[in-house]
This record gives sequence, C-alpha cells and structure tokens, in this order.
Amino acid sequence: MRYRHLTTAALALGLVLLTDVLRVWLPSIITIFGQAASTPAELMGAFALGWFLLALAAPPLVRRIGAGRVTLAAAVLLAAIRLALTAAPGGRTQLWLATAGLLAGLLWLAGVAAGTPRPVPGLALGLALAAVGHALLDTYDLVWRGDWLAWSASGVLVALFLATAVPRPSSRPTEPAAGGGRAWLLAGPGLLLAGMVALSPALAGTAMSYWYGPGDGIAGPPPLGLALAGGAIGLFVLAALAPVRRWWPAAPVALLLGALLFALDRPALLVPAVLLTAVGLGGCLARTDAPAPGTEPEPGAEPGAIVEPGPIVEPALGAEPAPRAEPARAGAVTVGAGVPASGAAAGPPAQPATVGTGESGDDAAPGPARADLRRSYAAVAGMLVFAVAAIGYYAAYDLGYPNGWAPVAVAALVAGVAVTAPTPARRPPATLPPVRTAAALAAVTLLAAWGHGPWLVASNRPGPPQTVRLVAYNVRMGFGLDGRFDLTGLARVVSAERPDVVVLSEVDRAWLLNGGHDTLTLLAKRLDMPYVFAPAADPVWGDAVLSRWPTTAPRTRALPAVGAPTGAQALAVDLDLGGGVRLAVVSTHLQPPPDQEPVVQARAVAEFATGYAAGRPLVVAGDLNTEPGEAAFAEFTRAGLVDALATARPLPTSPADDPRQQIDHVLVSPGLAASGAVAPRSEASDHLPVAVTLTLP
Repeated sequence: MRYRHLTTAALALGLVLLTDVLRVWLPSIITIFGQAASTPAELMGAFALGWFLLALAAPPLVRRIGAGRVTLAAAVLLAAIRLALTAAPGGRTQLWLATAGLLAGLLWLAGVAAGTPRPVPGLALGLALAAVGHALLDTYDLVWRGDWLAWSASGVLVALFLATAVPRPSSRPTEPAAGGGRAWLLAGPGLLLAGMVALSPALAGTAMSYWYGPGDGIAGPPPLGLALAGGAIGLFVLAALAPVRRWWPAAPVALLLGALLFALDRPALLVPAVLLTAVGLGGCLARTDAPAPGTEPEPGAEPGAIVEPGPIVEPALGAEPAPRAEPARAGAVTVGAGVPASGAAAGPPAQPATVGTGESGDDAAPGPARADLRRSYAAVAGMLVFAVAAIGYYAAYDLGYPNGWAPVAVAALVAGVAVTAPTPARRPPATLPPVRTAAALAAVTLLAAWGHGPWLVASNRPGPPQTVRLVAYNVRMGFGLDGRFDLTGLARVVSAERPDVVVLSEVDRAWLLNGGHDTLTLLAKRLDMPYVFAPAADPVWGDAVLSRWPTTAPRTRALPAVGAPTGAQALAVDLDLGGGVRLAVVSTHLQPPPDQEPVVQARAVAEFATGYAAGRPLVVAGDLNTEPGEAAFAEFTRAGLVDALATARPLPTSPADDPRQQIDHVLVSPGLAASGAVAPRSEASDHLPVAVTLTLP
C-alpha cells in the first residue's frame, strides 16, 4: 500500500473508533454520571468539558516524547478500550472506560496531527465510514450488541486500525512539512456537524419519516428510510475529495443554510438541511486540503510524483538514522525511507531533523517542528469546539435557553476557515478516486436502506376486537438504569404483555448526545408494529403511538411550556378497529415547571383529548409526572376521565429499581372497562411500563 493510502486508512479507521467511543461516552454522561436527571446540568457539563481541556496537554507531550511513539501508544490504548466496551460492562465501569477511551482518542488525534499535514482525505473517509457503518447496523452500534457479530466486526475493525497505524520503516516520509493546521482545526467541528446533521443515518431516516408521515409535523414509517443518508454521504465524499474551484464558494453558503434550516426545528426542513450541510461540509473541508509547501507537483508531473509527508517515525534507540532522500523527480514515486523508486536518484546522507520532539538536528529547520505543534494544537482545539458546541446545544433542554445558535455557530466557524484558506498554486492530487469512492459508499448505504426497511404494516384482524391490551412506557431514549442502550430489554418487557397498542414517552430518534440512534424505528421493528410520532423538544425527541390496528386522523398539539425547558405535546390518533368501531388514543408526556405541578399542561391535554374524541371511546396515557390525588391528576378526572389503573393501586413506576412514585398513567372514558393492570419489573428504563386490558363498549 502506498504511504499516502496507508496514512489515509489509519486516520479514517481511527476516526471510526473515536466516533464509536463518543457514542458510548456522551450518553454515559447523562445516564450514569447524571444519575437519572438528579445531577445539575452545569455539573455534568463541567465534567464533560474538563476532559477536553485536559487534552490540551497532549501537544506538548507529543513534542517532548515524539509523535510516532505517542501515536502508537494511544492507538493501542484506543483499540483495547474499544474492544472492552463491547463486553457490555455498564454502570461506572462503562463511564470510566469510555472516558479513558476518549482521552486515548484525543491523544492519538494530537499525535497523528503532528505528522500529517494533509488530513482531509482521511478525515472525510473516516466521517463517511462511520456513517456508513451506522447505517449498515440500522443505527444500533456494535458496542451495545455484545453478540458474535459485535465481537467479530469489532475485532476486524480494531485489527485493521492497528495494522495501518503501526509505523513501518518503509512508511517513513522523506521530509517533514508545514501546513495542514486549518484542516485539523475542522476535525472537531466536522465531527459535530456530521454526527448531528449531515451524516446522521438516524436523522436522515427521521427526516424521511416526516415526508411520508400521515400529517403535517407527524411522522410515520417510511419505505427505505435510510436512503437519504446514502445521498448525503455520496455528496459529502464527492465534495470533499473532488473540489471544483468554480463552485467552491457555494460550499460555505450551503453549509450555513443547512445548519440554519436544522436550527429552525421544522420537521419539513430536515431533508434539505441534511443534504445542504453534507455537501457544504465536504466542500469546506476540500478548501483546506492544500499540499504542504515544497510538496506540490511540478508542472506536468504525474500525481504519483507527490512526496506526501506524514507521521514522523523515530528510529529505534541506538539505531543509525536513515539517510534523507531528495524529492523525487516527476514521474517517480518515493517508496519507503530514503529509498527511491526505479529511476530516482537518492540524495547524500544527512543528519535527520528530530521533528515533533522539540529538538533539532544540525540540518533541521525550526519551521516544520513548529508546524507539527501547530497541527497538534489545532486538532485538540477543534475537538474542544466539538465539546463546547455539543454541551451547549443539549444543555439547553435542561437549562432552558435557545440552542439553535450552536450548529449555526459551528457552521460559521467551518465556513470562515474555508473562506480564509489560501488558494494553492496547483490543485492537490487525489488520494482516493472521488467519484468511485463516493459512489461505492452511497451504494452500500442504499443497500442498507433496502435491507432495513422499515416494512411495518398494521395487521387489522377481521372484525372489531372485544378487548385491547395497551402498554404505556417512558423508555428514557432506550437507555437502562445501567447506562446501556437496551433495546432487547425494552422489547422483551413490552412483548411479554402482548400489546395491541403501545404508548411511548421520551423517544429519541437522532440525538448525538444519546449516540445518534433511531430508538423508535428500532423498537417498532422488534415489536412489528407501525408507529405514529410527534415531536416535543425538537423534531427528533417526542412521543409515539404504536398500533397493530390502522391509525387515522393524527393530530398533535404543543403544550404550554410554563417554565419547563423541555417541550411537551399531546399526540392523538384514531384507531380503526374494524366494523365501524374506533378508539381514540392520546399519548403525552407532561413536563412540570420547577417545583410545581403540571396543572396547566394537564388541563390542556384533557381539553384537547376530549375534544378530539368527540364522544368516541378515549384513552389518555403516558408519563404524566403527577400522582393520584394531586392537582394535575385532578384535571383529568374533572374532564370525565377514569383512572384505568385504580383497582391495582398502589402501582408505583419510578424509579425502576425502587419504584415509589405513581407517575405513569392510563386514563379512559367511562365506557371503557379496565382490567389486568400491572407494572412489570424491568430496568431497561428508569421507569416501569404500565399495562392494562380495555374492554370495548
């Protein structure tokens, strides 16, 4: 493998591993360190940000010890922790393992940056591969599975990374080089925008579900939901690897426009937001992809004549330094350390410069060493931008301030770096074939879209049933009390009740903070039940109704915030049970204001639900954050609804490991008779589900 290909592959695979670790570490901050929302958001943010600030010590360490040694040690540690996370530890073990993996990843990134002045091909390929892998897995990461597939695929990924990351004598570059700082500065912002918007398969599937949804602002299962992700990945890779000078100024505009559309929180705008952000991010990365000084090809030279610098590999202790080679002539490819290909003349031996260690040999110029340090600092600073923007965006849902500025500000930073980048005298050679690479990655994603569907159809058994079994469950974005993404546990406890209708609260469909999963689609497939989804906090976080019977006439109503930072809504659907029998179902999750009852929201839901039912049998279910006898609960009984769980009281549902509060409820119109109410024990969420059988009039 040519050196430039080896460098690109190592960077890309390392970025995939770092992304995997982040998909564990970020939700662990909320579910493990956060202790089920009992920890202040400010403390969680300080804990998360502190590790990125600590990583600022990585560049001096790289300079003192040497880029090659630091990179190799960090790569081995990152690979080992990535495998350890597959062992499904959960709890504080998971939190600290993921934290150690994060630090190893940041240290590895700083080491790689010190020796790689042209990172854009590797960065673009790594972001794209992480997205393609997530699509192939239907957004259900290997680290959460723990089965033979998870171990096999994780082992192959780690082995490939180590095989490319281990320095080889034949991989030594001939000369250190300056440049690349701008591109490395965009590594962190690019990771944020890719994971949050541009290359998120979960967001792409959610965006498509709104386009195929049954109503305005209401989502349903789309055919080929991940197809949009294939288009976004292809456009991103093509723009990043094959920039066209005449249209590159459109890239910053597209990026800013895409981020702005995403920040508007309008479901209908998600599709153009994804596509614009993808092509804009790729184009801005391409703009910073300039060859380092002294490495540009001579006029008429073949692309293979480029001597691409890369990580500095220090000689073994006591070994003689390798002789320095002169730059290759046009048409010759430099292979290995100072060993020219056929037809190239080797330069005279010279004392090598010790680059990246803070010391210089007799012939060393301080410029390249300073450039190594600048690249290293740029990479860590870019990841600090990632941390600040991610924490700032998601902390808003606890602290209650506008958060749309975060993706727009990061997009503006990326656009500014791209616009101010100097124009290279000549276009750099392509490390990867742009069109073929983009087409291949897009095709794989489209195949994943075909394979995953979703193919969900309501069964609609003949004739109206006599009873309907209903389950209401706050699924906490799919994370159990141990902090692991537990789809199996969720599906098992729900399936055991053999439900006809499932009402879900706290459904996450693409939050980067929670790993970027489409929890609703994953759970709906396991239950084999189509869904209707309505947003609450933003277009990818809200409430859902799953039903084995066809749903019609869906409606959603936003509830008054009354001081609660997280949004709330009520989703109503009409179930067609056959034979002219219908059942109105309303799913909601009340968000109480600080130290108060959600009285205003309860009154709004009761009025909306009774008006929607218009005399038909009615069910209102979900996490109501109020207990029987309290003022908010009384708003439902005052509207004529009956507690369907009354005969099983007390029926506490929270917290799941020691339930004391009765805050998850099912309320029905007087014509519905309730029986068999239970709250089955499970720690797949921080709440217990409630299940009840309703006998139709």
